[in-house]
Amino acid sequence: MNTAEILLLALLLDALLGEPRWLWDRFPHPAVLMGRVIGAADKRFNTGSARILKGGVLIAALVLAMLLLGKFIALFGWLPQLLLAAILLAQRSLVDHVRAVGKALRLSLGDGRRAVAMIVSRDTAQMDQSAVTRSAIESAAENLSDGIVAPAFWFLIGGLPGLLIYKIVNTADSMIGYRTARHEEFGKASARLDDVLNWIPARLTGVLIAATHHGLGQWQDIRSDAAKHRSPNAGWPESAMARALNAAIAGPRAYDGEMRDFPFVNPDGRRTLGPADIDATCTALWKTWGAMTAIILLIALF
Repeated sequence: MNTAEILLLALLLDALLGEPRWLWDRFPHPAVLMGRVIGAADKRFNTGSARILKGGVLIAALVLAMLLLGKFIALFGWLPQLLLAAILLAQRSLVDHVRAVGKALRLSLGDGRRAVAMIVSRDTAQMDQSAVTRSAIESAAENLSDGIVAPAFWFLIGGLPGLLIYKIVNTADSMIGYRTARHEEFGKASARLDDVLNWIPARLTGVLIAATHHGLGQWQDIRSDAAKHRSPNAGWPESAMARALNAAIAGPRAYDGEMRDFPFVNPDGRRTLGPADIDATCTALWKTWGAMTAIILLIALF
């Protein structure tokens, strides 16, 4: 079974089963194990001087470890590769988490705030309905790139080692790749490598979202908005998703009690948003997933 065939089956398996609670209530998820390793390394090595060097050595060691682990698991054939790939792809889980925000918001604004706080890091206590919805849409778009398209892309390029390398780098970036006093230096290498690994997948995600909705006629606008984003990659799926929904997203938001004046993505889009827009986002996630899966099917066949 070739790499594209394994990936195709993994995508379908994830879409059907998602993340079974009974399994992860009993055993740690591989992503959780990656996080524990990175957390332990952060405590052990993120001290003293030469933190940039220490962080660089850490991510290089993690990449090498994932390369060797992936090659070792691949020796046992296609089935363990299929199962691990299905576990590390997160389409069904992403849709479930985003849809939960819409369901909660239909109950009350407080429920919506609590639900969206599970998937974003910004302050949620003062959000109105539109802010909760915008946050859910942004998270959906960014995680579509980071959690589905990018892992699938690197599995297709590098097999299981490629997928594991991407996941360890992305996990490291999410834990230590911040511009804070503690992680500015230690997490720099992880953050920069994550930017490199997501460069193509982020733009590919934007293309897939746009192509499955209004086509690529707005690509120049998507590109323009993406260039304003603080991340070199996250703006592409967010801008494409905003235009797919005709919604203005991003904009000012608070972190740790401090309001930050970020620009709106698709500023001419609708600004009054609600649960129906979250439902539309989930539909867009599946349409984009379907287009990507169809491409992988063609690759597997030909």
